This record gives sequence, structure tokens and C-alpha cells, in this order.
Amino acid sequence: MTDTAAFLNVAQSLSGKRWQARPCDVRQAMALTQGRGLPEIVGRVLAARGVTEESCETFLNPTLKALLPDPSRFRDMDVAAERIARAIRDGEPVAVFGDYDVDGATSAALLRRFFHSVGAELRVYVPDRITEGYGPNAAALLRLKAEGVRLVVTVDCGVSAFAALEAAADAGLEVVVLDHHAAEPRLPPAVALVNPNRLDEDGAYRTLCAAGVTFITIVAVNRALRQSGFYQSQGRGEPNLMDWLDLVALGTVCDVVPLTGLNRALVAQGLKVMARRANPGLAALSDVAGVKEKPDAYHAGYVLGPRVNAGGRVGASDLGARLLSTDDPVEAMELAQRLEGHNAERRTIEQAVLDEALERVAAEAGRATDLVFVTGVGWHPGVIGIVAARLKERYSRPACVIALEELADGTVIGKASGRSVRGVDLGAAVIAARQEGLLIGGGGHRMAAGFTVAGDKLDPLRDFLSGRIAEQLAAAPLVPTLELDGALSVGGASVGLVTTLDKLGPYGTGNSEPRFAIADARIVRADVVGANHVRCILQGNDGARLKSIAFRALDSDLGQALLNGRGAPFHLAGILRIDRWNGSEGVQLLIDDAAPARSA
Repeated sequence: MTDTAAFLNVAQSLSGKRWQARPCDVRQAMALTQGRGLPEIVGRVLAARGVTEESCETFLNPTLKALLPDPSRFRDMDVAAERIARAIRDGEPVAVFGDYDVDGATSAALLRRFFHSVGAELRVYVPDRITEGYGPNAAALLRLKAEGVRLVVTVDCGVSAFAALEAAADAGLEVVVLDHHAAEPRLPPAVALVNPNRLDEDGAYRTLCAAGVTFITIVAVNRALRQSGFYQSQGRGEPNLMDWLDLVALGTVCDVVPLTGLNRALVAQGLKVMARRANPGLAALSDVAGVKEKPDAYHAGYVLGPRVNAGGRVGASDLGARLLSTDDPVEAMELAQRLEGHNAERRTIEQAVLDEALERVAAEAGRATDLVFVTGVGWHPGVIGIVAARLKERYSRPACVIALEELADGTVIGKASGRSVRGVDLGAAVIAARQEGLLIGGGGHRMAAGFTVAGDKLDPLRDFLSGRIAEQLAAAPLVPTLELDGALSVGGASVGLVTTLDKLGPYGTGNSEPRFAIADARIVRADVVGANHVRCILQGNDGARLKSIAFRALDSDLGQALLNGRGAPFHLAGILRIDRWNGSEGVQLLIDDAAPARSA
């Protein structure tokens, strides 16, 4: 049942959003509350995420035994598994061609660890983001062929690499594609192309990321080796594939795919593996990043992931895959420290590009459109995806950020990254633009896309994408909203409640972390911490107090209102987290938004 009234009467918050209650079947919430002996608000959280009494046990205890499909259900899987297994049995030179982001790095590391576990070698090739761009390119594939590689497995890329795979096929290089990005009716030439988003798939597993597809492929290859008698003939036991679920969890969380169904099981089990610190690379990266507690989806997505990504953004593209596949603790620590340095560099570059992008958006404030579309000469292509995400969050609209470069012959080329919002399939719009001849190359999925565009096509491309997005939104225009799972008093934000809510994780897209409004709270103290974070102490009418912080909020209306709002009553929306300090536990609110409490 959906309540369309503004939650707590907040029709426009300090960040310009309308607050609304997350849709919830109240009767189902009550049944979960009574049947499971849960607090009422926890029952509402479960019901709002589609959990029923029948599915509750699987939701709370997701297992691969219950949710992992037979790999053979995927098109081309058996062909792919047999070809890779034959290469292992015959000792053929094989290379994995990966993307430079976390999903690509974890996928490449998964394959390399599997190959090493069965006594085979696997060369890892990750293209340079600046000089080669995204996905397979003919020059790299032909170079691998000349160096003796017989089989290339692409991970997290390949489904739209028509020219490159045609060149490989003409040269006699065999390619197996493992991808998850949106496919077209026509597929590039390959020995096998495994992708749950092929148009001839049933879509049941369309939300898998590349690491998930790669893991299922490894299950199939392992089965093919077993059935052929490989392990018996080699006198070796089968590897324990579950030992690598930490990599699958990292790739799944960082690729921002829905954490429901199989993805939820992969992440839930993978975080348990991650906590064992058996992967030297992840252990070293955790130490460098200062992660001391048991890792969860937050650590994977916001602490470890950005550091793995940093190599592909501003350093050497293969650093992430090397870190995640090494068994040498010394090498792991050296790589982790290099990535930490690159991540610091990335943050500086990102902020500079973001500042310029915000100025450009402000300069076009009078241009009404459902798309944020900004360009800049000299912007670092490695950070435009993050900047696009920041713009999307700030303006609640799809955002495309294009880094322009003038070539030696005077032509201008733009490398772009886009991020979308719920209700807009940006990947489909980009693919349509490529088919219209407006792009040199491009692709993606609903929430993210990338493309390359000639400078003289920027204006028609902007108009085309804006038109496509407008068509998608014709029936449901974009209205910036913030969904809330309920309201709490300051005293109601207890350690017991947050501990219970933690059991409903892992949280992410499709299973969003519960967001609550702390109603009628007064700010008794507010100051600036770090570069631009605003820290507050809240007090309720009952005298209870609650720590809170608004990240990256100093220069926003929200941050200024908090700093200048001492003594004033506010409704504050955000996520509750356990705050551990000097052996004690408390609760902290991570503030997303706020509004004056008019009725106080």
C-alpha cells in the first residue's frame, strides 16, 4: 500500500527533495513482525523490500546451494567451458582480457586463481584507459596472437567489440566472451559468448555482474575437467571454488548490481570469506586502508573498491588484477601501497574536475532538460565516471561527463562516462545513439554507460540522448525524492535496533540500507571535520542524544543549515550505523538530508 503524502510533511527538503514513505504492504509487515517476533519497524523494512513470510528464511540466510543455477542454462556456456577446459588440458597459452574497473579486475583475478589452482598459466591483459580505452581492441588481440596466445577470454567486456573480435577471428585467434553488458540482436564473432543479457536469454539472471558470470563459468569449467578425468589423471584434488567468493562479492558490490537473489547469496557468503583474510591482496589493501572491523558491503563498495579502481583510473591499469591474484604477501603490500597513493591522487583530480563540471552546469541553469551533459578539455578520463555519479546524486538526473582531447590532426575526441537514475535506461539510449551513427563506440547497462564521440557530434548527441530520456520519462517525470522506511525519535535510534537491522544485509542496490527520519531533533552542537564534512550532536525531546555527520556537505544548503541551526528543530534523514570507539558502542546517523520541523 502506497502513501502518496509527503513524509513528515516534507514536500521540499534542504536538498530539494520530496520525502516519501517507502511503499510497503502493511499487512505483510505485521505478519512478519508477529511471525518472527521482530520490532514493528523491522517488519516494515522487510515488507518494503518484497520479503514475505515464505521467502523470509531465504532472505535472511541466502545460500548458494539454494540459489546457484546450473551453468548449462546459459547460452554458449557448455561450449565456453569445454573450450577453456581443453586449453587447460592441452597446456595451450591462454590470456584473459579484462576491464580496468573492479568488476573486471575481480573477474580476471578469479580466472587466474582458478588456472593456477589446476596447474595452468594464464596471462592477464588489462588495456590502458587513456591509450586504448574500454574493451578489446584489435591491436592488443593481434599482439597477443603474435606472442603465441591461442585463446583469449574477455571478462566484463566484449559483447559490443565487433571490429576487434572480427579482426581476431580473421587472424585465427579464438575468443570466449564473458560479459554482462547490454547486448544487441547481432553478436560479435566468438567461439562462445556467455552473457545473461543476451537477447535470447530469459533474463532470469540479467542482474549478474561480470564477476558473477565468471564464477559460474569457472563452476562449469571445473565440472568439464572433472568429467574428462583431468583431476584423476593429474593426481590432484579439485580446487575449493568457494574460497574465491570474496572476489565475487567485491565485484558484485562495486558494480552496483541489485543485491537480490543469487547476487545476495554471492555477497553474503563472499563477505564471510573476506573476513578470513585469506586473499593476501585484499588483506594488504584492508590494512593500508585502516579496515579493522569485520568487512561488510560498505567496506567493499566504499573503501576497498575505490582503491582497486585507482590503478585503472590514474595508475597502471593491471594493478588491481595483480593485487587480487597474487599469493605473495610482500608483493601484495607493495601493490596495495601503490594503489593507496593512486587513490589519493585520484581524489585530488576528481575534485578539480567536479568543481569545473559544477560551474558548467550552473552556467546552463536556464536550459531545461532531464539530462546533465557536461564537457571539458583536459579532464582526466579516469575520474569522469565518479564525477558523473556525483552530478547524478546532486541533481537527481542522469549525468554524462565527457573528457575532450584534441588529436594531432586537429580533430577533437570525447571519452565519456554516464550514470543514471531509477526509471532511465541510459545504456539503451547510448546503444541507440551508436546505432544512429552519433558515436564512435559505446555501450553499458541501465544505470551506467560509456562512449566515445567525435567533437562535431556533441550537440546532436546531447539532443538525441535528451530526447530518448524524455521519451522514457514521459509517463513518469523525474521528481527528486527520498524514500524513508519510517520515523524514529532520537532515543529510538538504539544499538539494539541497528544490530537487528544489520542482520538484514548485505545492503546495496535492490536491497537498500534502511533510511529513517529522526523526527523533531534539535542540534545542540555542529562543527566541520575533515575537508568538508559537518558533524552534529542531536537531542530529542526526551533528552537523549545522537551523534550524526553529513559527508561532503559543507558547501551545500544542507551543511550550512546544520552549522547555523543550533537550537532549532529539524527532521533529519539518514542511515544508522554502529559507532565503535574505545571499546564502547553507540549509534551514529549518517545524514542524507534534513528539513526544518515546522510543527515543533
